[in-house]
Amino acid sequence: MMYTDTMSPTKFEFSIPVSFLKENETFVAYSPVLDVATSGASFEEVRRRFGEAVNIFFEEVTEKGTLDVVLSELGWQKLENKWQPPVFISTESENFKIPALV
Repeated sequence: MMYTDTMSPTKFEFSIPVSFLKENETFVAYSPVLDVATSGASFEEVRRRFGEAVNIFFEEVTEKGTLDVVLSELGWQKLENKWQPPVFISTESENFKIPALV
């Protein structure tokens, strides 16, 4: 994903993990490093909408002047004046046994 601020020539470029799921007939995209999610009727639509959601996220935090605070709270680190997202390790399926609740 790339965020480009139209108010300035500065580009903010980064790669983030995005999980894509299908829930019945709905596609869902979610990234834990921004805590941003969206849905769509097709894989192509959800990819497009996720890109829009990321742009809106950065527009909002930039307009509010909270970019540094929000990214820090999400685990991002500023290294050499560039923001780096948390390192994504893996996505795995875990099995759980939960006692029946009556």
